[in-house]
Amino acid sequence: MTKARENDLIWLRPEPNKRRPGLNRQQITETAIRIADTEGFEAVTMKRIATELNSGTMTLYYYVRTKADIVALMQDAILADILISDHELAGYWRDAVAAIARRTRDVLLAHPWSLSALNDAQFGPNAMHHMEQSLAALDGLDLGVSEKLPLWGIVDDYVFGSALHTHESLSRAAEARRNPGLVADAIAFGQQQLETGQFPRLAALYRKSKSDHSMPADGAGGTSPPMTTDLLAAQFEHGLNALLEGLVDGLAAPADAATSGPRAG
Repeated sequence: MTKARENDLIWLRPEPNKRRPGLNRQQITETAIRIADTEGFEAVTMKRIATELNSGTMTLYYYVRTKADIVALMQDAILADILISDHELAGYWRDAVAAIARRTRDVLLAHPWSLSALNDAQFGPNAMHHMEQSLAALDGLDLGVSEKLPLWGIVDDYVFGSALHTHESLSRAAEARRNPGLVADAIAFGQQQLETGQFPRLAALYRKSKSDHSMPADGAGGTSPPMTTDLLAAQFEHGLNALLEGLVDGLAAPADAATSGPRAG
């Protein structure tokens, strides 16, 4: 009998029978995600998971062989949360795409460590379900599968970039609240730079913000409003609608576009 390879896919290995009540891959996955959510992805180790489950590390290895197995299970669980209902998927194509985009962003922001920690995860069953839904959302367009893939990639890149930007913006805002002195120094530095005359467009924008009092200066002496969850969500919606509108303009309109329903945005 051939010995199993150390790096073979966890999805090709059936889950072992339980050695003890309550311990299985789902519980291991939920524990790993809970640790990552509260303490960061770096805290997820075999030893730590075993401790949380009141189990021995060697018992854990009965269910998963490596950290890569844990990462694969974590990604698959997150992708399961991204899946939308059949009802949402069956609507007008722009509504379906927008539903997947919003759900994906929400889930990524609920687990911000996943934006960087799961890039090398093994491709699993829920990744396939997500891709299937992503392609199905575009069924209202007169396109082949090979033409849908790059189109969806554009949307996916936008969603991922928005989630990353939102997480970074909220993290900077939290740091500013913790360290107002640093913010004051950054504003002073930004104003000094604007006074050099090297940044006429930024200076004009800054003067405009001071005159209408609608956009307080940020830490760089610019004119960004304070970053809040609601504001960032509104920016995401604006960008998503503009992106979908641009995709429509770049494609031949589907034959049923006029009767399928109103366009989002």
